[in-house]
Amino acid sequence: MGIANGIRKQASKVAIAEPHVSAWARNMAETAENMPQTPLRRVEKDGLDVSMAWAIIGIFAILALAGVYLMSLILIPLTLAIVVGMILGMLAEKLTKLGVPRITNAVILSSSVALVIFLVATSLAGPLTTLANEGPAFAEKTVNRLMPYLERIKWLHITPETFQSGPMSADKLLENTGNILHIVTANLTPALIQALIFFAALLLFLAGRVSLRKSIIMMFRTRPERLAAIRVINGVEQVLGFYFATASLIYACLGVVMMVIAYAGGLSAPILWGFFAFLSSFIPYLGITMMTLAIAIAGIITHDSLLFGLMPAAAFFTVHLVMENLIFPAVMGRRLEINPFVVFLAILFWTWMWGAVGAMLALPLSLIVMTIVDELLIEEKVQPQLPK
Repeated sequence: MGIANGIRKQASKVAIAEPHVSAWARNMAETAENMPQTPLRRVEKDGLDVSMAWAIIGIFAILALAGVYLMSLILIPLTLAIVVGMILGMLAEKLTKLGVPRITNAVILSSSVALVIFLVATSLAGPLTTLANEGPAFAEKTVNRLMPYLERIKWLHITPETFQSGPMSADKLLENTGNILHIVTANLTPALIQALIFFAALLLFLAGRVSLRKSIIMMFRTRPERLAAIRVINGVEQVLGFYFATASLIYACLGVVMMVIAYAGGLSAPILWGFFAFLSSFIPYLGITMMTLAIAIAGIITHDSLLFGLMPAAAFFTVHLVMENLIFPAVMGRRLEINPFVVFLAILFWTWMWGAVGAMLALPLSLIVMTIVDELLIEEKVQPQLPK
């Protein structure tokens, strides 16, 4: 059927273009009419074709992940700048409504972020320097305090001689100090480059945020697609802004409580403990686990009594548990609920890809994906029925 239709169409074109060959065209058309009509058959794919298609998709996914991993030096600050820029998007809109130009908004907001980071680094410089100077004495005291508990665990095969000779001895650790300093120095230049990329990308993103939104929306041709793009962009900015504004306030209160707990529990550098409590709270599950273990070890080292040494860790864990399970859901509501297992997998994946920064970006990226899925599947949601 397809061949006959093609012959008839070609014969008609020839008859119109060349009148002197119209007889030939009529003969070709009649021949096409007399040809047997064979229906077109749909080519069915077998299992091998399907396997090849999925193999190509898998290879592309592996190459894409490899590219994300290898380009981490650039992608980490860019992703962080985009996330921070989206968080500050609502504040930028308010400043624009007050009559502040967009480029001025970008300069003010990016400078504010840089100022906050500088003040935090300055306030933590003293405690970190003290911790570094007291590192050897702190390590020796840690070994002496934990050794009675480690000796009770027979399968570890740890004795006092373990820390006097071999790779875990103090002499060996001092020998490796040069290697550690070399690693820190080698990573200092990439960190400075990433910081410059972050601030430049944040400034440019905030300055061209509106034009970028328009370009993304105009990429779609139909009106429903453009409306969906608007919903997605607005939804992502609202979710990220609302989450981080509320979470920062709650976790700042947690940091203050941790400072009080550290001071009352006799731990050194209470400001440092409060900052770590604030920062680790943005990493669900893993942050609270590592923070509780660190406080427990510090408490055991500081106090002679095991029960009294564990009290700061127990107090912090209780306060964090109350905030995460009572205060946080009450403030956030059900709009930001994510499956805990999905969040845990996201943290593991991004930690493996980008390290500590990836662990902190895991939840924002999960919120972005969740918002996109919710907005694109809005037509499939059950709409409320109006009363008759």
